[in-house]
Amino acid sequence: MSFSTADVPDIPDRRVIVTGANSGIGRAAARVLAAAGAQVTLAVRNLDKGHRAAAQIHGKTEVRELDLANLDSVRAFAAGWEGEIHLLINNAGIMIPPLSRTADGFELQFGTNHLGHFALTNLLLARITGRVVTVSSSAHRMGRINFEDLNWERRRYSPWAAYGQSKLANLLFTFELQRRLLAAGSPVLAVAAHPGYAATNLQSHSQSGFWDFAMAKVGNALFAQSESAGALPTLCAAFAEIPGGSFVGPGGLQGMRGAPRVVSSSRRARDVQTARALWDMSEELTGVRFPM
Repeated sequence: MSFSTADVPDIPDRRVIVTGANSGIGRAAARVLAAAGAQVTLAVRNLDKGHRAAAQIHGKTEVRELDLANLDSVRAFAAGWEGEIHLLINNAGIMIPPLSRTADGFELQFGTNHLGHFALTNLLLARITGRVVTVSSSAHRMGRINFEDLNWERRRYSPWAAYGQSKLANLLFTFELQRRLLAAGSPVLAVAAHPGYAATNLQSHSQSGFWDFAMAKVGNALFAQSESAGALPTLCAAFAEIPGGSFVGPGGLQGMRGAPRVVSSSRRARDVQTARALWDMSEELTGVRFPM
């Protein structure tokens, strides 16, 4: 499969939401979508940064506040939305911070990367007409869903293991959402993507001098592709002729860079029982249920 920005169709006045669109691959994807004619909503935690990003994008944009680490903010965003949504891109994420908690008491990576997007998607789902694209990571392969301690309250905290758990949860969520949409007779597709190793600011927020230097300086210089190239798998997942439940990522250098294609996921990501159990627990934790 070959895909580039030239393959993004014209989508005049279609409404698109990109979470975390103030920087990195979210901003790069928003730029392409606005150029294709879409009305792009940059859903961001920091409005100032969102407005600065929107000022650099040619096309129809708006900036709305969304803090995925606060379920009240997620509910307020969804409650304030009117009209159809052609495409929801669950892009925002955080990576290997020190142990922190969301406003609702969840471990920050699991709460932001998974639970925030889980709640947002289900609250908006009745308005979505096209696709839900959720950005995961190749780091999902090191993830384990620990149902006995999802929020790292009983174990010694490992930022990398927590990140892997959150990214595995993104895939389990996507695949289970697709099964539920299909069972409900919905034409909406749920698909996932990962950017490979893209040079963004995601790698510089660990608050660890070693990891920030290793990833943001050395890794970005030696291995990373640009944020625009990193956004291509997301755009491919949004528009390519692929079935629901597909996972798209770079096709070269062991998945770190290259043209996007449909890629494999770990066996744990495809475990139906784990996906259903995670879905049930996510509904319980967020108070948000599948609307169909």
